[in-house]
Amino acid sequence: MTTGTPPPTRPQRSRARTLLPLGLAAWLVLEIWLLTVVADAANGFTVLLILVAGAVLGAAVIKRAGRRAFRALTETLQQMPGQPGASTGPAAAPTESKGNGLLMLGGLLLMIPGMISDVAGLLLLLPPVRSVLGRYAERSLDRRMRRAAPGGFSDAFQQARIHRPDGKVVQGEVIREDGAPAHSDEGPGADRPPLTG
Repeated sequence: MTTGTPPPTRPQRSRARTLLPLGLAAWLVLEIWLLTVVADAANGFTVLLILVAGAVLGAAVIKRAGRRAFRALTETLQQMPGQPGASTGPAAAPTESKGNGLLMLGGLLLMIPGMISDVAGLLLLLPPVRSVLGRYAERSLDRRMRRAAPGGFSDAFQQARIHRPDGKVVQGEVIREDGAPAHSDEGPGADRPPLTG
């Protein structure tokens, strides 16, 4: 018995899913080879000192970046409207919080044993490198969000969430029957229907 529907096709494997395991394997082989070259040129104790120094420096960098991120978060929360001493204008993002993610990534790369990861981690500690990579990441993310298809991840932030009295969350969107726009300038929630009916 046939139903007239075509057999399911297997989804194509993306290029990243194919190349990522090969790249990781090549990176591991290269790291091990470089460690043996350095051990032959100097000695095993030197390699051990390099690995321990990288782990200690990486932990210190991650700790410092975490403290900066926490300080920036508390400053942002203190500047929110309604807080005592908060400004009436829009709160500006603290400049200190820029690049914390790349700084933490640099610390993590320093903690990973290996010469290539140590060099990449040390490069990420330099502010000019972090600023260039940060701008590139912002532009790339902006392009991807603009090209995203409707109904994808970019629309997930635009969905309405309605909390029912029993605590359950119902996802959906509000469609007005009178054809008026769903948004108004009267404040948040001014045009929402009542939650209980």
